[in-house]
Amino acid sequence: MKNFSPTEMLTREDVTALIIGAKKKAGLTWEAIAAEIGMSPVWTHSAAMGMNAMPTEKATALVKLLDLPESAIAVLEESPTKVWDQAVPTDPCIYRFYEIVGVYGPTLKALIHEKFGDGIMSAIDFDMEVSRIPSEKGDRVKVEMSGKYLAFNSW
Repeated sequence: MKNFSPTEMLTREDVTALIIGAKKKAGLTWEAIAAEIGMSPVWTHSAAMGMNAMPTEKATALVKLLDLPESAIAVLEESPTKVWDQAVPTDPCIYRFYEIVGVYGPTLKALIHEKFGDGIMSAIDFDMEVSRIPSEKGDRVKVEMSGKYLAFNSW
């Protein structure tokens, strides 16, 4: 891994690589990192991967915890442009979520509209938790999502 000076201009990709390397070196989990900076593991990972902007206090805490260059703070604070490299993901775990949305997306939309009216669930004012549920048939993955309802406005 490339060494960066404390004042060198870093890209989002540089910061992500530094975070992953420092996490491995320190033997930390995302849950431990999240607890240290006072955020959820879902949000922490997403922001560390460049998909959300971090408030200054959280970016500073992460940089300190992982002993990253201070110039990483400004990168972590930037509002990201969210771009996916491919239309259909090929990673099996990520693809299953894509498949879930493909199969159940229209159902979720219909049920949201029945319960709330014409609108969407926000992915900005949003919480998500991933947990493991023991089961005789094999442990289950439980994903809970909660987003603020945003009604569509007509002009």
